[in-house]
Amino acid sequence: MKREYLEQDVYQALQERLRFLFEEFENIYLSFSGGKDSGLLLNLVLDFQKKYYPERKIGVFHQDFEAQYTKTSEYVERTFERIKDDVEPFWVCLPMATRTALSSYEMYWYPWDDKKKEIWVRDMPKKEYVINLENNPMSTYRYRMHQEDLAKQFGRWYRLSHGDKKTVCLLGMRADESLQRYSGFLNKKYGYKGECWISRQFKDVWCASPLFDWRSEDIWHANYVFNYDYNRLYDLYHMAGLKVSQMRVASPFNDYSKDSLNLYRVIDPEIWVKLVGRVRGANFASIYGRTKAMGYRNITLPEGHTWKSYTMFLLDTLPVRLRNNYARKFNSSINFWHKTGGGLDEECIQELEEHGYKIRRNGVSNYTLNKKSRVVFLEKIPDDTDDIKSTKDIPSWKRMCYCILKNDHICRFMGFGVTREQQRRIDLIRCKYRSIERMDYGA
Repeated sequence: MKREYLEQDVYQALQERLRFLFEEFENIYLSFSGGKDSGLLLNLVLDFQKKYYPERKIGVFHQDFEAQYTKTSEYVERTFERIKDDVEPFWVCLPMATRTALSSYEMYWYPWDDKKKEIWVRDMPKKEYVINLENNPMSTYRYRMHQEDLAKQFGRWYRLSHGDKKTVCLLGMRADESLQRYSGFLNKKYGYKGECWISRQFKDVWCASPLFDWRSEDIWHANYVFNYDYNRLYDLYHMAGLKVSQMRVASPFNDYSKDSLNLYRVIDPEIWVKLVGRVRGANFASIYGRTKAMGYRNITLPEGHTWKSYTMFLLDTLPVRLRNNYARKFNSSINFWHKTGGGLDEECIQELEEHGYKIRRNGVSNYTLNKKSRVVFLEKIPDDTDDIKSTKDIPSWKRMCYCILKNDHICRFMGFGVTREQQRRIDLIRCKYRSIERMDYGA
């Protein structure tokens, strides 16, 4: 997708997108995380709705992960209390499987685990609009389901409970947050009426990101111009010297947050004490998150090992479930590079040939810009590719080893994306509950 600059600013473009959404979809709800993007989107959408569609009422969905800064909890509660009479509020505190990158022995931890109430990081919010195990209208919820599935199944339930009409979930996702999110907007194949910022979830359930072309500067400028309330955690982040790109409101135990886990000790010591007892590895990661102790910073290969043998050794030390997870990913990557091939620049291809790697071209890659050549490795996967300077996006046992050492269960370091994993889970759910799907889809 070529970047095109319009004659209108991002605020004007947003107003047009919101009008499009209100005209196209009977049901609209917004996913509110407590971060700057979803917080601003919520305020902008409510202003738009009150001005142009006062007869409509939107839903507001907050997926609570239990472990978070006190400032975030205060902001979420403050926001819900302010808007509860103008929206349909849904504050979801249900047990769900959430990925943790802190432990080599646990892939998930479970916010609001009803079997561990005594070590909850926070008390259960006591509001009439809080959804928990004792007050759960969600017919599509399954106990301890994956967090991504819970969010998606909420949308399905929202549609069913609101007349089974066309539904859209508004997200505060922006393309400039990461290359992965930018790439997500490139593919218009599943876009609603050709719009790259609207994607399909289920039958008559869509997700829209109307802020997709906004920058961080636009977000804060809008908050200032309209004098909106926001999460005061960002003020503390600023005083702590964090860059804008480091200021994230997310589960403290995931891949993106573990390096800054130690901030909890400084910014929110009371919550920090509870975090240490909630998930194994929290204290270790906070102390050593930016050091060699986490296993992958400037690592040196143990004497007598190749990267392949070291990877096999590490796999043998893992529980069966984790070992099988990594093995599936590694085998998938090896088969991909032997049979299909990844898209590489001409400079990289030339460098590989100059260093004696046995490769061949296999058509062009449809998943890269400029239709790069797909390259297949004809011999065994290299132990390491340290001699290749033009890119790191080529296979090696060293990359596989790093995934284990980083507790990178999804294997992002090897190029695997969350989107594929989510789609796999959706397919499994559809297969398992096919009879329900037939009824739901009118088959």
